[in-house]
Amino acid sequence: MLRELICHPDTPSGAVDRIDVAIARPEPGLLALRFTVSGRIAEVRLAPPSDPVRADELWQTTCFEAFVETMPGSGYYEFNLSPSSRWAAYHFTDYRDGMALAELSPPAIITGANATHIDVDALIYLPASDAPWQLALTAVIEETNGVKSYWALKHPPGKPDFHHADGFVVELL
Repeated sequence: MLRELICHPDTPSGAVDRIDVAIARPEPGLLALRFTVSGRIAEVRLAPPSDPVRADELWQTTCFEAFVETMPGSGYYEFNLSPSSRWAAYHFTDYRDGMALAELSPPAIITGANATHIDVDALIYLPASDAPWQLALTAVIEETNGVKSYWALKHPPGKPDFHHADGFVVELL
């Protein structure tokens, strides 16, 4: 399945023209994503490659995110995926409530970039379940001039809020 992220109207980007996400669930506990950013990539701030370690506050610069509800009423997971290969995983019991580190296998992240595109591939390991997953997919793009834009499948009214229930618009079987 291929979906397009939409730039929040209050945070336009001068560097990025489009972000697409390819989404798949090849196994009951595996989420496969490919974020493709199109635009003037030299103007996008990218963290340098690093070891694939857990790190906090990745969303403060260019970062790709997946919010996943695996079972109705069980809260949701938030995954932060840096093009550098650093990552973070949290579990929330409710909307922005009960945040804890998610004790899951680290995601695999591979990034490729050229002058017009960035591809960030991620494999995210979740508890195996036959229940449909509800997804919200997002991106924070920081430009080299410090301007940030916020991208999502759907934005709720008001300021950017990636945790909002209105953003969980993809059902993945």
